[in-house]
Amino acid sequence: MQLPNIISELVKTQNEFNSAAYADCFAEDAQVSDEGKTHNGKAEIEKWIDRSNKDNKATMEPVDYDEKKDILSAKIAGSFPGSPLILKFHFKIADGKIQALKVTG
Repeated sequence: MQLPNIISELVKTQNEFNSAAYADCFAEDAQVSDEGKTHNGKAEIEKWIDRSNKDNKATMEPVDYDEKKDILSAKIAGSFPGSPLILKFHFKIADGKIQALKVTG
């Protein structure tokens, strides 16, 4: 499947547990919604993903991509209850950066 470069980079950095590089995929004022919480701005996103990486060691394996809606379905596996599971990543991308990301089940 053909993913936009920024999404491919996000998957790569997640699988390397590289929180700083993961956060660099986002715009300075980006917003992430996951597990009922919203994280605003690149610095807060980096803190969130760093904590998540340490707690869950979750990896991403893309399984489907809806390019019309910018929704990535990925198998997420890690040290959390219910692993692995398929989650949907709803992206808003502009100027080569992720402006917003909402993660749903």
